[in-house]
Amino acid sequence: MKILCTLCLLLGISTFGQAQSPIDEMLKDWERAKVYTKEYLDAMPAEGYALKPTPEMRSFAQQMLHLTDGNYGFASAATGVASPVGMGESEKATDQSKENVTKLVMAGYDFVINSIKTMNPAQLNEATKLFGRFDMSKGKALEKCFEHQTHHRGQTTVYIRLAGATPPQEKLF
Repeated sequence: MKILCTLCLLLGISTFGQAQSPIDEMLKDWERAKVYTKEYLDAMPAEGYALKPTPEMRSFAQQMLHLTDGNYGFASAATGVASPVGMGESEKATDQSKENVTKLVMAGYDFVINSIKTMNPAQLNEATKLFGRFDMSKGKALEKCFEHQTHHRGQTTVYIRLAGATPPQEKLF
């Protein structure tokens, strides 16, 4: 081990003991979540996008678009970057085809990722009022955003199974 450490120092490799910033860690999680959600969107057959397990529930497309509306709303409140999409606007899209839903959902993830990139670690501790009601730090608001998208993506596992398809394997790392 001592020889390996000496070799690393001589070669200028200094990854030992270096922690990523909270922003970098958050971006890594969001990039993973985007890829994972895309796998869900791809797993659902096109005809399954209108599937509702019961009449009062959202369709698969509406669940994914609701997730997207949350991504825009939470991330905008947390980062201060103006959302290009109004609250609930994605879910009301008239074109809820597989192609269009995938495009809208991926754009929502890009918004979150690009908005987080505008922040520095100190800003995560700044106060914000989420949706005009909930006082919390900006970092906590982004955690709530992540929790929201995870929750709704997870719900769609059942939709994919009901459509006769197989959902993607868990992607924690």
